[in-house]
Amino acid sequence: MMTENINTNEKRVPKLGLRSIKTAISTTLCAIVYILINRNPTFACIGAVFGMETSTEHPFKSGGNRLIGTIIGGFLGMGLFYLQNQSTNKIVQIIFLLIGIILLIFISQFLGYPGAIQGGAVVFYIVMLNTPADQTVSYAINRMIDTGVGVVISLFINILLSRKNLSGIFKNIKE
Repeated sequence: MMTENINTNEKRVPKLGLRSIKTAISTTLCAIVYILINRNPTFACIGAVFGMETSTEHPFKSGGNRLIGTIIGGFLGMGLFYLQNQSTNKIVQIIFLLIGIILLIFISQFLGYPGAIQGGAVVFYIVMLNTPADQTVSYAINRMIDTGVGVVISLFINILLSRKNLSGIFKNIKE
């Protein structure tokens, strides 16, 4: 996105921030790991994007929120997919999607993890809308694992490349 300087009416290229660089590193690392183990990296990369935080002030809290969301969304999606799969009616599917997202929000808030809602919703919809009918459990568990791996990799990169750690590294290099 180009931004306009009001004073000179010039367009300038936005700068890439540390979060953008860490997101690129996390997702690329996920892709490399998954390609090496001959698995599709899509959901791990999605988890890595959702797992990256703007600050490293509370990385385990935010990473924990994402992991809890992945688990809530995965198991909720698994259960509701099984129930809605008993019918071929699209209205039933829509009703289960509505019930599921409300339950996900309620459970996340009830457990004290409102930060889990976003990641949990992604996993919930992936499971509800992409699961092959004969693979309910294995598909859902694999999506939870894949997304969780991405979140953990982002958590690791977020801590490793925190401003505090990078400042220390660059300070030592200068000396």
